[in-house]
Parts: sequence; structure tokens; C-alpha cells
Amino acid sequence: MSPSPPLVAQLVWLLPLYGFSGMLLSLPWASGLIKREGPRPAAYLNLIVTLVAVLHGSLLLREVLLHGALHIDFPWFQAADLDLRIGFDLSVTNLAALEFVTGMSLLGQVFALGYLDKEWSLARFYALVGFFEGAMAGVVLSSNLFLSFFLLEMLTLSTYLLVGFWYAQPLVVTAARDAFLTKRVGDVMLLMGLVGLSAAAGSLEFDDLYAWGGSLERAGAVGTLAPTLLGLGLIAGPMGKCAQFPMHLWLDEAMEGPNPASILRNSAVVTCGALVLLKVMPLLRISPLALVVLVVVGAVSALGGALVALAQVDLKRAFSYGTTSYLGLVFLAIALQQPAVALLLLFAHGLAKALIFMSVGSIIATTNCQDITELGGLAGRMPATTSAYLVAAAGLTGLLPLGCFWCFTPLVQAFMASQPLLAFVVLLTNGLTAVNLVRVYRQVFLDQPHPKTRRTPEVNWLMALPMVSLTVVVLLTPAVFARLALLPGLDALDPLAAALVLASGAGGVAVGLMLPLQRFSARSAQPTLRWFQDLLANDFYTAQLYRNTIVAFVAAVAQTVERFDQVVVSGLARRLGTASLASAESLRFGVSGQLQSYVLTAVVALVLLLSGLVWIHG
Repeated sequence: MSPSPPLVAQLVWLLPLYGFSGMLLSLPWASGLIKREGPRPAAYLNLIVTLVAVLHGSLLLREVLLHGALHIDFPWFQAADLDLRIGFDLSVTNLAALEFVTGMSLLGQVFALGYLDKEWSLARFYALVGFFEGAMAGVVLSSNLFLSFFLLEMLTLSTYLLVGFWYAQPLVVTAARDAFLTKRVGDVMLLMGLVGLSAAAGSLEFDDLYAWGGSLERAGAVGTLAPTLLGLGLIAGPMGKCAQFPMHLWLDEAMEGPNPASILRNSAVVTCGALVLLKVMPLLRISPLALVVLVVVGAVSALGGALVALAQVDLKRAFSYGTTSYLGLVFLAIALQQPAVALLLLFAHGLAKALIFMSVGSIIATTNCQDITELGGLAGRMPATTSAYLVAAAGLTGLLPLGCFWCFTPLVQAFMASQPLLAFVVLLTNGLTAVNLVRVYRQVFLDQPHPKTRRTPEVNWLMALPMVSLTVVVLLTPAVFARLALLPGLDALDPLAAALVLASGAGGVAVGLMLPLQRFSARSAQPTLRWFQDLLANDFYTAQLYRNTIVAFVAAVAQTVERFDQVVVSGLARRLGTASLASAESLRFGVSGQLQSYVLTAVVALVLLLSGLVWIHG
């Protein structure tokens, strides 16, 4: 008889409920039932339950590091031979992701106390963040694809609500709608794959799905129509969640939401979507076409996102496209069956990108501006923000010994042997990211002070504390990776690959330092360069292309159906109604009041009926 798991593991079902309980605790203030104390108590209650989630997760992680992985499940619904259970996989990877999610939520909530200190609907924001956190915690721990899908749907809803937080602004409403609908496209395709898998494999537990996929490989059914469609359906949902081409436009529009929500969205939310793809990675081997699609999507998203970011003048959008770019590299790693590298890149990018958005939020809160052409000279006025930006930028560009160096080098090393073109994609993405980071740093921090930045103080301690804390965490990321036995060690790295990664980052820094800066303007005076800038600034006119093709086609079909309904269906109904009225009018004039005529009519009808019956049976 196997020993029962420790109490801290038996209570794992509480981890998603911490966030949801924070949402419920905030409702009296968010709904206006309690007004006298203001919305701050809701924020404090959410901070407390999130801190408890962090502590519970750390105890579980320690238990797993000491005694190995665990699987905990609980009965959910039982009827006849139907037995549904809620399962949790407690591995080092899942619990590290849980700590990442809850830790980012905790830091983001503290940051929001300072950023949204004058926000009248602060309680509503914290209720939505609690909903966000609970769904993400469930996604990273789930051992079942159906439960993961259900929680991803909750993430889609919470994204819609957080992006539309300032719903009085028309642009915000449009952005929330587009984010919701774009994710729904991927979610519907994932649901189709999920239903197909349930019918084919008979179970949606990840372990059972792996066994089914292995049997399919041994039977030689790889690449046939059904596995191919299933593989494409499985990658569609994470594509939408991770803002990958062609479903990437929503992340840029989502920057209309509050900056603390952007911190979570660009670090933790996209990580959850990629973790689901990591969990189904063994199943993708049954569909070579799905792996090819992953490679194409990842390469296009990586290079396209890095290029588009270079032409953005909005601070938040300049880095949101970087999220699309780096998640494209994660897709490449998953396509080539490199889960350890993909996981390292997810964590390293998430920490550094959250720090970038904290520094961006500090700038916006202090200057009330996020246009980089109107900013400048902040380095001497905001030292904590400047330090956070520099550390985050170094962590994103693969600078030894920070986190992304340990991701890019093994990725380039793996690609150099089999896919040298993809190794070039990784190096070019690293260089372009460095160019963008240096460009923004020179414009915002080193340029001459502009009218909006001449009197710019450092942010309050509620924003500075999580920002400085995360700065230290980013610096210690390699030590954390080593503690979790995730790093391969310098001796295991190819010197050529390491040199290429460092050279690409250094080359990007050099190009960024040489770029001419336009004060009070983002467009070049040279027509050719201006055309190229406009092409990148408008994301290769992808939105216009969608409007002129897909949206126009759907609108034309809708108009055609509407005209058919009005002319044919409604017209037929109107004609039937007119005919009924005319027959009723004719019958009205046939009412004479003479009994003998009624009897004659009844006799004739009866004779005709009987004659017809005799003819049918005769």
C-alpha cells in the first residue's frame, strides 16, 4: 500500500481557489455594497490570499524537490460507468510555473496599489486579477486537457474584462472585443481537437493521451488525415493565447488596459498558453504537418514581432510585440522537441518582460505620457526605474550570465546541426530585440529632457518595491535555474553557439547606438525609409489585410443571407399570409345562415372522404 501524500499536497486543490476567493472577497466593494471604507480593503484581501498561495506553492515545491513528483486527483462526478476526476500533476516544472504565476500576481498587485491609487474602481480591478490568477494556477497544475481548456476559456474571459477595464473609452471597448474574438477563434479550433481526441483516445488525461499517441506511432498511423487535423487543432488554442501570427494583433490592442494587467499578460498569461502547448508536445509527433506549421508560425512571429517593435512609438506597444517575438522562439523550440529550452525561455523571458513593463508603468505614472518622442532625460531623475530597465534589457538580450543566454545558446546549438536557418532566426531576433531596447533607452532615458520630463520624480514606494525586488530576481535567475537543475552548465554549451549569441546581442546594441533619433517625430524625412517605417508601424498592414479579405468576405456573406431572408423567406411568409387572408375573406362570404346548405356540404364532404378511402384500399 503506497503511503498517502503529505497534507500540503492533499490541499493542492486550494491553489486555484486562492485567486477565486480573492475575487469573491472583493465583490462587496466592487459592486458598491460597501462604500464607506473605499476600495482599498479589497486590494489588501487579494494580496493576503495571493501571499498564502505563494507560501503554499513554495512548500509544495520543497516537498517535490525532496521526495519526487506527485499526482493528486479528486472525484468530481460519478454515474454508472462515468467517473470524472479533477487531477493535479505536482512536478518541479508545474510548481515552478505556479510560483512564477502567483509571484508575478503578487508583485503586480503591489505595483497596482501605487499605479491605480486614484482609481475609483480599484476593487473591480483586484477582483478581475483574482479571477486571472485562479485560472492561471489551475492551467499550470492541471493533469487533464479538458480542465486545461475550461480554464483557458476563463483566461479569455478575464482578458476581455481587464482589457475593457476603462470601458468608457470607445477604443478600449474595441480592443477588448477584438482580443476576445481573436482568442475565441483559437479556442474553437482547440475544442474541435479536444472532442476528436476524446473520441479517439477515450480519455483526456495527459498520461493516457501520451500512451495513445505512442501506440499510434507504433502502428504507423502518423501523418494520416485524422492525426493531422488533431495536431492542428491542438496548436490553434496556444497560438491565440500566445499572440502568434496570424492571431497576434490582440496583444497590441490589449495595451489599452491598465499597465499592471499588462505586466501579467505579457509574462504569466502567455506563459500559461505555451505551457499547454508543452504538455501536448508529445502528441504533436503524430502530425508532421502540425510541426511544420509550428516552425513557420514561430519563425514568422519571431522575426515579424521583432521588426514591428522597431517602429513603435508607444512605450507599451514597443514591448508587446517583443512578447510575440519571444513566444515565437518558444514555438520553434517546441516544434523541434526541445522542451527544456522552451521552458527556460518562458521563465527567463517572463521575468524580464514583467520588469520591463514595471519600468514602463513607472514612466507612464510619473509623466502621464507613453509616446517616446515626448520623453527624454529620465536616467538622472528616476534611478530605480532606469536600473530596472537596464537589468530587464540585459536579461532579454542573452547577456552572460543572465537568463536568456542560457536559453538562446542551447537553442542555437540544437538548430545549427539540423536547421541552420532557424539558428539564424534566433540570432537575428536577439539582435533586433537589442536594437529596440537600446533605441527606447536612448530616447527615453538619455535624450535631452522634454517639456513633460523636466520635473519627473521617482515613483512611490508601492511601485518601487516590487520593481526593485523583481530586478534582484532577474539578476538571480541563473542561480534559481541551477537550484532547480534546469541549467546545462557552461561546459555543456558549444563555444561557437555561445559566441554567436553574444555577438548578435552586441551587434544589436551597436546598431541601436548608431540609429539617428528623431526628436518630436518618429518618421524619417527620407521617403524610402519613411515607407519602411510606416510598413512596420502598421504591422505590415495586417489589420487592413484582414478587413479587406476575411472581414469583407464575412460581411458580404452576412449581407447576402440577410437579403435572402428579407426577399425569399420573409416574402414567402408574407405571400402565405396574404393568401390565408384572401381565403378567409372568401369563406366569410360563403356563410349564408341556411341549415340545408350546411348539411349538403357535410354530406358531400363525407361522400368524397369515403370514396377516397375505398379507392385507396381497393
